[in-house]
Amino acid sequence: MRNTVRRTTSADFEIFTWKIEDFTKKDITKLNSKPFKIRGYTWKLLVHPLRNHVNHFSLYLMVADSLPPYGWTRNTFFKLALINQVDRRKSIVKETQQKFNGGHRCWGSFFMNLKDFHDYRQGYLVRNTCIIEAHICVSNFPPPLDTNIINPINDDDSILDNDNNNNPPPPSTSDEITISPSQISSSQSSSSRFSPNELVGSSSSEIQPSSKKELTLRDLIDLKSIQDFIPLLEEVCTWHPSLLHSQKNRTQAFRLWAFTSLGQVLHFLKTKKVKDIGDNDIKKLQDLWDELEKSSGFELAWLQPHVEAFLGVKAHLQKTKKLKKLVDHVVALEIKMKKLRGELAAAEAEFEVARKDLSQVRKGFQKMDVNATIGYAMF
Repeated sequence: MRNTVRRTTSADFEIFTWKIEDFTKKDITKLNSKPFKIRGYTWKLLVHPLRNHVNHFSLYLMVADSLPPYGWTRNTFFKLALINQVDRRKSIVKETQQKFNGGHRCWGSFFMNLKDFHDYRQGYLVRNTCIIEAHICVSNFPPPLDTNIINPINDDDSILDNDNNNNPPPPSTSDEITISPSQISSSQSSSSRFSPNELVGSSSSEIQPSSKKELTLRDLIDLKSIQDFIPLLEEVCTWHPSLLHSQKNRTQAFRLWAFTSLGQVLHFLKTKKVKDIGDNDIKKLQDLWDELEKSSGFELAWLQPHVEAFLGVKAHLQKTKKLKKLVDHVVALEIKMKKLRGELAAAEAEFEVARKDLSQVRKGFQKMDVNATIGYAMF
């Protein structure tokens, strides 16, 4: 893996480039970049989650400093980009402003389906190499529009020859492969500016330039009614704005029910530890999920794998318990066998001594007729 940090022509953004070679040979359950510093702060990129039953590629930015659990905040504007090595204008870019703190050290989003990601013809994983960029600005104020301009890239910089897809050449050896926001805004990939409470972030092909204010959770419901769930809902709405748009034409009461139900599901997933999950928790979440999935109108494909993992905890725990029982039984038998082998070895040694003693006694031994009399001689 190659890592590069560099400044742009702007004084506000710095770029970290993470080039992951031999991607499919990595331990994808723990795939993260080395810590890197930008503006004196330490960060790390995570590719997550890539595990069984999760069929998507997600990317997260994480605070990597050793900081106390409370009492600090870091207001950050950032963009995460999955670089398309066939046509960089198709790079998937997501941008947002978030406050990192002790409770939220990591922010990220779904980027694309794993099947498409692994298809080299799509351009995101080429010769088993992918390239990820983080554009980071730590500030309480949004950077000026012109600070988004990074070195433009020409169409003829494309890495792959589209007429030779069956035998693509290796990716560029440069660690500083970048995307141009100026190109992104004028092609299929586009990003819009945002203020602290505006919710942005989806695949680049989904974001459409607009002069209108972005829709927020506050525009749809009274936040006081769901105060316990606000941080969780704002987080998911940031990365899945379709949650907001799906409720625009609903009644106030329906919106409140839908977001409350979603908040309850998120709260379950965020706060319940595996060891504490009981039958009642599973039943309650199953009921909430069934109703939410059928009636809310939300697009919930991104959440389904996590809910299924929660609902599968009981079966997993049962298997774990059975596994532990079998392991204990095997260990006990192994100890017993070891003890019996020791006893057998001792018995064999004792047997050998007895056999030798018997052999010695037998030498020169003649049988006696025990029924005969001893008698005596007459002279």
